[in-house]
Amino acid sequence: MLRHVVFVKFKAGVTAEQVEEVKKALGGLPAKIQEIKGWAFGADVLRTERSVDFALVADFEDVEALKRYQVHPDHVPVLALVRSVSEVLQVADFFL
Repeated sequence: MLRHVVFVKFKAGVTAEQVEEVKKALGGLPAKIQEIKGWAFGADVLRTERSVDFALVADFEDVEALKRYQVHPDHVPVLALVRSVSEVLQVADFFL
């Protein structure tokens, strides 16, 4: 199993409505993309100076499944949406 972790620092001025749009878009992906085996995301609750604003954790069977997800036609516009509101977007992938 491969875990895909995404950390997001939103641009200054991103609104609560824009964050909700991101959440709604992300929430719809597991029903559309069979490669997703596990899926959780949310806004940081502690809001420390070291915190990011938002994180996503996704599980995939293997690297090939992650690669299929990355180019899936339902994922591509959601990624574009996330990028449009992100100042920093960092990713880590590791095997469980």
